[in-house]
Amino acid sequence: MFTGISLLKFLKPLKKVNTRNILLFLAILGPGIITANVDNDAGGITTYSLAGANYGYALLWLMLPTTIALVVIQEMCARMGAVTGKGLSDLIRESFGVKVTFYVMIALLLTNMGNSISEFAGIAASLEIFGISKYVSVPISAILVWLLIVKGSYKTVEKVFLVACMVYIAYPIAAFMAGPKWDLILKASVTPTVKSDSAFIMTMIGLVGTTIAPWMQFYQQSAVVEKGITAEQYAFTRLDVIFGCVMAIVVAFFIVVACAATIHVQGLKVETAADAATALKPLVGRHASTLFAFGLFNASLFAACILPLSTAFYICEGMGWESGVDKDFEQAPQFFWLFTIIIVISAALILVPDAPLLMIMFVSQVVNGAVLPFVLIFMLKLINDQNLMGRHTNGPVFNVIAWITVVVMIALTVLMTFDMGFPGVIKRFLTF
Repeated sequence: MFTGISLLKFLKPLKKVNTRNILLFLAILGPGIITANVDNDAGGITTYSLAGANYGYALLWLMLPTTIALVVIQEMCARMGAVTGKGLSDLIRESFGVKVTFYVMIALLLTNMGNSISEFAGIAASLEIFGISKYVSVPISAILVWLLIVKGSYKTVEKVFLVACMVYIAYPIAAFMAGPKWDLILKASVTPTVKSDSAFIMTMIGLVGTTIAPWMQFYQQSAVVEKGITAEQYAFTRLDVIFGCVMAIVVAFFIVVACAATIHVQGLKVETAADAATALKPLVGRHASTLFAFGLFNASLFAACILPLSTAFYICEGMGWESGVDKDFEQAPQFFWLFTIIIVISAALILVPDAPLLMIMFVSQVVNGAVLPFVLIFMLKLINDQNLMGRHTNGPVFNVIAWITVVVMIALTVLMTFDMGFPGVIKRFLTF
């Protein structure tokens, strides 16, 4: 059984650091790092940029508890994939029925469609900083994304994604170039701060919500299954999950720091990550601004591949259709047509003048927040099923952390939804 004591086993592979173990780890490396880092997409970078620009270092303390929750949730998904050899949608359909699965799939499809649109908006905005029109950048990017997934093998696609993960080093570099005050950063990182206004609460919700998104659990588990990782190899996959989650949070941390040390100090207002990249130029120089903008483009293009791919994965699994990057249109028609349709619609909407992009993204985030707690509850029921997981069920430590995450996410979702329907109510409640 996966007990609290077995937390010590997370680093078990490091007890025997030899050439064979290193090569095995490198062979398994991928699903954890890719899944966690894709979540630093256009929406995520925008959220982190706004947090730093509007509130300075005040929200850095959220990074630690968010990291713990992210590691626990992603580890459970990867473990289920390795032990059962099935994706999360598969397990939900088998355990809860087709009707429940259908409604979950519809909600996730709507959510990911909105998120995919935001990725192409990020591509357009980031390259416009370099003088490239969206009418050039968006169609070319959409074609490249489609060709990579449809014509590439899983190994090729994964290698491209891993290289894309490395580009996130742009944000720590930009943060150091901003010359932040590290004593203030250290204090803010360990001192919880909550302000009694709805905008601050909404930013808190956004930081947590953009870091732990429903699509991540489905993609993580599907990637583990497609790569053929088994329970015997799973000790190394845990390290992949931990490394990926920590890396993603570190990147988010430095995005907040870069914007807090410059834009917030100067009292400037920004509305998007592209605005943040532009604002950095007169404050810390052209190079930092270029790095920030390039990081936004990389993250948007990266996520424009993964989000439609994850959607195609979990819908096909949930409906019992064939799926997989290593298949072709003839073997898995629904999988590749879903991927293609999402790419076409997402890119096309960016090119439509006066398209209600903000409303689309707004609705997708509401659905995102509403669906996540239910996905986590499904996961907890599945992973604690001994008939399904055998000795690999959760222990008390993981269950406590996971259920706390569920309760917190439900509370945050209720707050978010309530404040959207009745603006200012949270502020009045907290002030009272």
